[in-house]
Amino acid sequence: MKAINILMKNRMATIAMLATVGLTACSQSAQNETAKPAEATASTATASSSVAGKKLRIATEGAYRPFNYTDNYGSLGGYDVDVAKAVCAEIKADCEIVAQDWEGILPGLLAKKYDVVASGMSISPERLAQVDFSTPYFKNTMVWLSTKDGKFNPQAVKGYQLGGQRSTTLAQHLQDTYGKDNEVKLYDTYDNAYMEVKAGRVNAVLSEKVTATEWLKQNGDKFGIVGGEMDNNDNIAMAVRKGDPIKAELDKAIATLQQNGTIDKLQKQHFGQ
Repeated sequence: MKAINILMKNRMATIAMLATVGLTACSQSAQNETAKPAEATASTATASSSVAGKKLRIATEGAYRPFNYTDNYGSLGGYDVDVAKAVCAEIKADCEIVAQDWEGILPGLLAKKYDVVASGMSISPERLAQVDFSTPYFKNTMVWLSTKDGKFNPQAVKGYQLGGQRSTTLAQHLQDTYGKDNEVKLYDTYDNAYMEVKAGRVNAVLSEKVTATEWLKQNGDKFGIVGGEMDNNDNIAMAVRKGDPIKAELDKAIATLQQNGTIDKLQKQHFGQ
């Protein structure tokens, strides 16, 4: 009887020990399962803070040489396009660059037709009220483009017919500064404005230096930049919707491209400067 009792006690001790081990193992297993989702969440959070691998749509006008244009095969090119491609490579995003008429380019962004605008767009207070801008990737200056015959005097701009591109910062400057004493005519593109000065329907066009210089490559015999460059604090940047975290990614990428010389290389390629 005593022997049986001792045996029973030993068996009970063994069972108790196994139960304790089992509980400990279950507890460790439960801790491991809890840690895995936490690690996965941290990993997911890191991925969500980056646009790497994500699809981005970038809009450009495609009619604003040398910033952006559409070639004879329907492909988009120009400084804006090449900067956009370099930025996409830097942030490792899957980018599609699409054409959009200038006047509809910001409404299209706000309507979420695309994620970014890279289209020679100047930062202005009016636009800042609607969208956020990246770090600038080009600084522009404005010039008068006119005939070389001296009929337009940039030092006394009065009584002229003046051309510009509609919905641009220069168009606003043209109207505010010269609209009182001159007739201001605005066109859908700078190319159309240049056609008007060539046809003699306007005396001069107020334009960005780089676009005027591009046009003059084919029309420099009778036309030219009249007077000197004018600095109106015109900084060109990419536009995104208000509060979009992609702005931080664009800023970092543009800063890197400025530091490693890519921006300078592209400016020399497209503007010769």
